[in-house]
Amino acid sequence: MRIAVASDHRGFQIKEQIVDMLRDKGHDVEDAGTTGPESVDYPDFAAIVAKKISNGTTDRGILICGTGIGMAIAANKFPGVRAAPCTDEVTAEISRRHNDLNVLCLSADLISPRTVERMIETWVNTEFEGGRHLRRIQKIDELECCKKDGENE
Repeated sequence: MRIAVASDHRGFQIKEQIVDMLRDKGHDVEDAGTTGPESVDYPDFAAIVAKKISNGTTDRGILICGTGIGMAIAANKFPGVRAAPCTDEVTAEISRRHNDLNVLCLSADLISPRTVERMIETWVNTEFEGGRHLRRIQKIDELECCKKDGENE
């Protein structure tokens, strides 16, 4: 699986661990930054990964900041991106099974490295169920079209 991973300065150390872990498991991983603990703006790094998801050059993305919330907000501005912060294995699994989440957003400050590892393993290995959930994803896609077209209703 092709996975792009990025973080801001607060998520830098965990990002480094995640990149190594995913590569050890045989995934094609792109480290999209940041390259150190110096302060950076999270939207810049969310955009790098979200663009790759949106244009199909990568299968999934993982973004890390202090809470995961800012990264999710920024990533969701791109067509076809479904990003959300997850806090445990259950939310990671359901995000894939029901929402076909393609960008996992993580908190560097609130989740232990061991929990992050288990969450990522669950998230990477969980397939989308489709069925009634596919219908809902299609409705979300339609909302993106309305947003792009400037429609308000």
